Amino acid sequence: MSRKSAVPKGYLFDDNGLRHLIGPLIVEQCLAISVGLFDSVMVASVGQAAVSAVSLIDNIMVLLINIFTALATGGAIVAGQYLGQRRAEEGRRATEQMFLVCLVLSVAVTALVYLGKGFILHVVFGRIEADVMSNCNTYLMIVAASTPFIALYNAGAAVYRAMGNSKTPMLLSLFTNGVNLTGNAILLYGLKWGIEGAAIPTLISRVATAIWMLALMKRKDKELHVEHVIRIRPNLPVIWRILRIGVPYGLENGMFQLGKIMLLSLITAFGTASIAANAVANTVTNFVILGGMAISYALSAVSAQCVGARDYVQVRYYTRKLLRYSYASVWAFNIVICLALPLIFAVYQLPEETAAIAREIILFHGLGAMTVWPLAFNLPNTLRASSDAAYCMVVSLLSMWICRIGLSYVFANGMGMGVLGVWVAMCLDWVVRAFFFSLRYRGKRWQLPADVPLPANASTQG
Repeated sequence: MSRKSAVPKGYLFDDNGLRHLIGPLIVEQCLAISVGLFDSVMVASVGQAAVSAVSLIDNIMVLLINIFTALATGGAIVAGQYLGQRRAEEGRRATEQMFLVCLVLSVAVTALVYLGKGFILHVVFGRIEADVMSNCNTYLMIVAASTPFIALYNAGAAVYRAMGNSKTPMLLSLFTNGVNLTGNAILLYGLKWGIEGAAIPTLISRVATAIWMLALMKRKDKELHVEHVIRIRPNLPVIWRILRIGVPYGLENGMFQLGKIMLLSLITAFGTASIAANAVANTVTNFVILGGMAISYALSAVSAQCVGARDYVQVRYYTRKLLRYSYASVWAFNIVICLALPLIFAVYQLPEETAAIAREIILFHGLGAMTVWPLAFNLPNTLRASSDAAYCMVVSLLSMWICRIGLSYVFANGMGMGVLGVWVAMCLDWVVRAFFFSLRYRGKRWQLPADVPLPANASTQG
């Protein structure tokens, strides 16, 4: 074993490689979440109704982002498996097909959002105050147009991570967030615009970043690249392999976020203070799991290459190692957030009632995150990288509907816990996921996907 690295000699990623992969991912996640925080603070200058509206519509956008992130992950896992087998040409074909799928589906989904606007605003969100409804309508009409550009950027970012390059997506994230914040400052503070001042910079930044990503993906000096996005011909066998991972993962992510959206009607029934507290808590608690989210992307990329090489000894080694990193990051971020709560609430200028609700939610969330979150959300990425996405989907959906949805109504209404009851049910959902994913990982049924040819001299131990 090298003195410079704790990783066994001959393994695909040494400690320096892992740091170069994880470091930019943490920065990128921090940038993305920070923009959400700064957006909320800037929008707060327009009023609490605007803050609530942005929070509600962002739940819809996160649903769409999660779906296309999952599809991109499916394509990146297939491409990464090919890289692990040293079959870059097949990896490039998988990359092109993934871009084609993301483009076509994102355009279709955007059309559905506009056609279903009335259903979203009046049925999904339930009864909300008139000023919140007006802001929701304006914000949705503008930011929904960014959906295809989100899909294309996520596709490119997933491919770069599959190649072990997370620095490029980080730099693009820095660019898009810079454009967004600058636009917000000009339109909200300078020109004194309303909700449009938050929506328009978001759209512009996503369009510009997607165009930049497409230009980078055409570079032929990269192992994985695309020739033409518009003129790609469908390759059904490759698309099927991508969808076998991407669709279950997309359904899992989509239903997960849909469950959160369904619970919005429950939360809105508790009043504007609960809506605002939930919005602030959603933003702040994202920082607690920031490092864990970054490690999830890294674990997918690393595991996919190890699976491609059929070396499950390495898969298990990197899974254990990155889980330890994830737990360490969750503990560190949670401690910082808890200590900073008085400052955070002062920045948000929350009324005392809203601050009290938000504090209770954030502290409870932190307890759950430090105990089970990595097992519930990092570990399944190893399973998906081995094409075991269907098992992850079944566990996640059953746990979500039974625990997160069903128990939310029991705790929030039946036991009178209010909005905190929704978060208690969420943490119980994590416990169930962690148990079943850990049980699956301990066995071997998730190993050796039959549709990936076994390369010569590969290890099948594990």
